[in-house]
Amino acid sequence: MLYGYAGRILRVNLSTGVISKEPTCPEMARKFLGGHGFAVYILSKELKRGVDPLGPENKLVLASGPISGTLTPCSGKFTVGAKSPATGLIGTSNVGGHIGPELKLAGYDAVIVEGRAPYPVYLYIEDEKVEVRPAFKYWGKECSEVERELKEDLGEEFQCLVIGPAGENLVKFSCVRHDFGREAGRTGMGAVFGSKNLKAVAVRGTRTVPVYDKKRCMELSREMYAKVKANELFPEFSKYGTSMVTNWTNEVGVFPTKNFSRGYFESYKEINGDALVSRILVHNKGCFACPMGCGKYSRFEFKGKTSYVEGPEYETIALCGGNVMLSSIEDVARANYILDNLGLDTISGGNVIAFAVECFEKGLITRHDTGGFELRWGDIETVEWLARKIAYKEGIGALLAEGVKKAAEVLGGDSEKFAMHVKGLEISGYDSHWAPCMALAYATCDIGAHHNRAWAITYDIQTDRDAYGEDKAERVIFLQHARPMFDMLSNCRLSWVETGLDPRYFAEFMTALTGVPYTYEELLKCAERAWNLTRLFGIKELGLSRKDDYPPERWFTPQEEVPGNVASGKHLDRAKYDQLLSTYYRKRGWDENGRPTPEKLRELGLEEFIE
Repeated sequence: MLYGYAGRILRVNLSTGVISKEPTCPEMARKFLGGHGFAVYILSKELKRGVDPLGPENKLVLASGPISGTLTPCSGKFTVGAKSPATGLIGTSNVGGHIGPELKLAGYDAVIVEGRAPYPVYLYIEDEKVEVRPAFKYWGKECSEVERELKEDLGEEFQCLVIGPAGENLVKFSCVRHDFGREAGRTGMGAVFGSKNLKAVAVRGTRTVPVYDKKRCMELSREMYAKVKANELFPEFSKYGTSMVTNWTNEVGVFPTKNFSRGYFESYKEINGDALVSRILVHNKGCFACPMGCGKYSRFEFKGKTSYVEGPEYETIALCGGNVMLSSIEDVARANYILDNLGLDTISGGNVIAFAVECFEKGLITRHDTGGFELRWGDIETVEWLARKIAYKEGIGALLAEGVKKAAEVLGGDSEKFAMHVKGLEISGYDSHWAPCMALAYATCDIGAHHNRAWAITYDIQTDRDAYGEDKAERVIFLQHARPMFDMLSNCRLSWVETGLDPRYFAEFMTALTGVPYTYEELLKCAERAWNLTRLFGIKELGLSRKDDYPPERWFTPQEEVPGNVASGKHLDRAKYDQLLSTYYRKRGWDENGRPTPEKLRELGLEEFIE
């Protein structure tokens, strides 16, 4: 028996209607753990070279991890993966909530979706019963309405993944939504759903997870819960969630403002955690087995109408707040609500909207392009107008729906200098004009610019911000293994980052859960294996090389100077960054062009991928 796993993978071909169930490979489980790791391995093994991300030959992998469905604190994470339409790389996106445990309890570690349905469908999974059902009644509807109707039709106990109009219309940064406010937001997974005519996945499970040593697992779970709740940051994090970061990022000059032209927003106190809690919060909301409840269910008024939204989280406050210069928490909540229901990633969405406003300001987008509508900073009407144009690919929205990289290539001028992306994925919520460690983390991230792989910004602030030493390369590499490790296990990183839970607990828990001896170092090695495999995929598909591992041009020019900004005038040093990148490659066991060496691949047991 494969303890800790459901033991099966579900494969659904939407073109042929064939549904099959395969045993989970023990070697894959040992080398790649689950979740993000399963997605990376399956896509690397099964995708033909040159596959169109929006074609029927692309595959969706929906994967849970071994810890999912157990009583480990914060074990509600889940991975949605495919070849990304935003980047052309392997794209994996992480979502919290209850869908991961539910899939495990239905008897599946992962679902592989192939082909393209001839008409709109949704995938129904209830233990052994698996069906591809028509979804005509749901097609065209926004996310909340679809999920609400699915639960009314199937039962409240079903856990659902859905897409909105943006996914149906193949917007390159459309997301997959779950639990009325949790998003697999990054890398355009909503567009892959839409390309397959897949509107939703609904899951119900009634099984249990096989556990090798139940007594020890329960002991460890109790210890871990106690450690999380005893941490001094627990009350504050439970109260504010990720919005607590807003004050700090402004104080140190890394809060994205006005399309990353600076790291300080003068009105940040109007959109910070205190504003959220005092003005719009209704109650907290937690994922599966989570004692923290960092999710915030909020209420806001707009034009005399009361609406509800989960959030805003820090990333939405940053990208749909400061980056577009919205100066009230109510407007940020409204932006959150609009983008979420349309099925747009709020990180990429906030970037694209800010990029469009700057282009309008500089005459690269004109009133002729917008039908006379004026794009303005700090204007919720601009945010809503652009979001809807993008989601439905109307007018200028059709170009912006491609993301800032493609839009800049078409618009020209100097727009490529302020298109804030790496490898086609827009930057998340940390300005890195004066943060070389975080800049390196963004530039070398396996999926494009995203903080969740290496939240290195704290290391920049704790050390000399003008230094580009070896320690910064080492820190990025460590984080690029430690953080994806959690996505492979299907555990939330915040139990480690925010409440200081020793990650070595997870090795001990995996040993008790699976009966296979694990050390923390072995878990990190699994993550390193997946990291190198995603790099190989990018090299083979896109010819990724050193030139692709640089942060946006804007960060090499001085930050805009404003009163209160401690980072005014700061910028990255190109020569020093170049040396830091060389150090990073050397310490990874890659060559000077960023290619993993055969020796490194053999060390990681990836001989089958050596060409």
